[in-house]
Amino acid sequence: MVNELIHKYCQGNEPLEQILLHHSTDVARRALKIAKAHPELKADETLLWEAAMLHDIGIVRVDAPSIYCYGSEPYIRHGILGAEILRGEGLPLHARIAERHTGTGLTAFEIERQNLPLPHQDFTPESIEEQIICYADKFYSKTRLDIEKTPEQAIRSLEKFGIDGIAVFKAWMARFE
Repeated sequence: MVNELIHKYCQGNEPLEQILLHHSTDVARRALKIAKAHPELKADETLLWEAAMLHDIGIVRVDAPSIYCYGSEPYIRHGILGAEILRGEGLPLHARIAERHTGTGLTAFEIERQNLPLPHQDFTPESIEEQIICYADKFYSKTRLDIEKTPEQAIRSLEKFGIDGIAVFKAWMARFE
């Protein structure tokens, strides 16, 4: 199901499909590794795998030529665009994960403060699966596929989202590693 959806929405854009599959597989593997190391979290491993593989599906609608995305939307909207796609496919839990994985989640306050082109509401990870995938995603880029970020590099990439996100990431690091 996962590969079929990625293929469907990439619409023959092979470079984009390969980037999406590579990045998402890295995130899914890390998410499952966390779940297996922490059975006390009771994470749904099937949901983790599927949602990690689909969390970035919204990039097919954004304008990001460096990763072969030729849509019309700003990149910051890829999470909510992915959520629209996934809800349309009948996957509401997967959709929540897609819309809540940017940074360490975005609050309505930060969206308004930064004047981001997003609905003024909270998009912060709540379920354990949402948190694990959001955390795992911070270690992998879609532009440098063969490099896993160090925690320090992941923290630096979060700075643009505000100091609160760094605190969230550090708390997740203490919980998940």
